[in-house]
Amino acid sequence: MSDFNFQEKRMSPIIIKTIQFFLSLSILIVLHELGHFIPAKYFKTRVEKFYLFFDVKFALFKKKIGDTEYGIGWLPLGGYVKISGMIDESMDKEAMAEEPKEWEFRSKPAWQRLIIMLGGVTVNFVLAVIIFIGLAFTYGEQYISNDGLKDGVWVTDTTLGDALGVKTGDRFVAIDGKEVENLQTIPYELVYGEKFTIERDGSNIDKEVPVDFIETISENRDQAQFIKPRLPFVISQIPAESQNVASGFEPGDVLTSISGTQVAYQDQVFPILESKKGLTIDVIVNRKGTEIPLKAKISEDAKFGLMIGLTTTDAEEQGYLKIKTTDYTFLESIPAGWNKGVKTLTDYIKGMKKIFNPDTGAYKEVGGFAAIGGMFPDTWNWPAFWATTAFISIILAFMNILPIPALDGGHVMFLLYEMVTGRKPSDKFLEYAQITGFFILIALLLFANGNDVYKWLFK
Repeated sequence: MSDFNFQEKRMSPIIIKTIQFFLSLSILIVLHELGHFIPAKYFKTRVEKFYLFFDVKFALFKKKIGDTEYGIGWLPLGGYVKISGMIDESMDKEAMAEEPKEWEFRSKPAWQRLIIMLGGVTVNFVLAVIIFIGLAFTYGEQYISNDGLKDGVWVTDTTLGDALGVKTGDRFVAIDGKEVENLQTIPYELVYGEKFTIERDGSNIDKEVPVDFIETISENRDQAQFIKPRLPFVISQIPAESQNVASGFEPGDVLTSISGTQVAYQDQVFPILESKKGLTIDVIVNRKGTEIPLKAKISEDAKFGLMIGLTTTDAEEQGYLKIKTTDYTFLESIPAGWNKGVKTLTDYIKGMKKIFNPDTGAYKEVGGFAAIGGMFPDTWNWPAFWATTAFISIILAFMNILPIPALDGGHVMFLLYEMVTGRKPSDKFLEYAQITGFFILIALLLFANGNDVYKWLFK
């Protein structure tokens, strides 16, 4: 952490994010389509095409093996398998006008068609769980324990804190009735939550998450991780460019007093600096147990010009926080991965409910490809890459099962209707439904990616 601004030369984060995005998308699309392809082949249903991305007018690569043409399209908006005798995005009316063949999708029993259509979303969810299992087994879990904080939390953004009615020094007890264990997930839990409990001055206080909190946090996205542990102001480095390079500070000094005011934490220091802009003031630092008085210059932007920070290991040794580490055996990682998958899906459904409530303002945060790409880390980090891929896989599973014609969920909806009533919707009806669903999807794509463009231009 630092109160000194500096620039670091490195490869463009956009390039790294883009590479990760396309790698992740390619993996997810291929496996999703395999979820349809494998049961279709098992039930002896002909698959005419298996494509990564869309081959509108032409393909970058294609090769026919048996009855199936495998290829890579040029339009990276998804992928598809073309199953014979099925009304899909290809809208092959001529083939549908002929008498059904035994190897066509429409000739198969409804239960087989249902399994074929559910294959993609099933693979997406199972894949996410497998990734979470692998992450749990390989890396375990490590986080700052919420109940191990010495003096509560540091609310780094007063706008977000005021919106919730929380302040520095509070302790989070529960969110939606569930005990808070991981300090770092509190902002995430609040976005999806409805109520929470804090401890202040020894008393528990119940509060409700404002209905528009998701909009408030999106408007302050650079402070999204606004709940942090309270830590002392420890100097880690004095940059050569600092106005205090000759003031007598040394790495390891702990600031304990500013202009006669005692300070124990960083959150107490910054407000005082705001009131001392451009001045030279008296400070006291603790250097290996000895109090050292110094003179320090405060810049016009209210900074010492020093690098500050305390490693989590040192912070734990000094009693400011506790790190909880859990290592999983392979068998233990299975329920851990499953629970993570279920919780991720549940939280995403909660988020979708907020989107359909205009009062939350969550619809403004619906994002397209740029938003998805932005979820990946700036640097290549395999654990973060796979965790993000698992999350996107959950999103694809949920979005594809929505009962919108042209999505897997639309086909499932009509198949369930057929299985319950014993009547199959006509091909003409399914054709019109497919066209309607296609326009709905185009509208959603335009809205989501339009939001990305708007944020890029105006935020």
